[in-house]
Amino acid sequence: MRVKICGITNLEDAIDAIDAGASALGFVFFKKSPRYISPSDALKIVQELPAFVQTVGLFVNEESSFINKTCKDAQMNLAQIIDDKSNTSLKDLDVKYLKVIRVQKREDLLGLENKYVLVDAFVPSFGGEGKRIDKSFFKDIDTSKMTLAGGLKSSNLKDIKDLNFYALDVSSGVELKPGKKDKEKMINFIKEANES
Repeated sequence: MRVKICGITNLEDAIDAIDAGASALGFVFFKKSPRYISPSDALKIVQELPAFVQTVGLFVNEESSFINKTCKDAQMNLAQIIDDKSNTSLKDLDVKYLKVIRVQKREDLLGLENKYVLVDAFVPSFGGEGKRIDKSFFKDIDTSKMTLAGGLKSSNLKDIKDLNFYALDVSSGVELKPGKKDKEKMINFIKEANES
């Protein structure tokens, strides 16, 4: 199972996440987040990472020019985009992107099959609150191209193992506190994800 550890703010957590088996690391470029990191600080971490680890920049209602510059400056491989206000012109992006769908009701998931998207529970603060999407929303929906985020932790992964998500994205579920990861929680999460 592919796992992205999001909200990386320091090199120690980045290396611990990789050692635990993370496929990707997420860096939050949303200044109101307790997990915010500047592009220059993110770059310092990225430059120390081993090969074959994907770096993902999270953006909230930003213009394409800002996303392009930040991804270039911080060496992000992928932009993860929340665009509730239609500020982002996707056609003007120079970087590969993954759109975030903030789910409030089952209907928000309809029509997403055959598109690689990240689905997260809607929260006013744009994530990291540990809120889960109602599992019943996914009934009879092909989730094989969806990355699931929101409220995930090692103890509840068995509950979703039958849904066959493309990947899992975790932040608060593997933290000691916002912006600081817990090594054992990351190890346990990825182990459980691969066993589920």
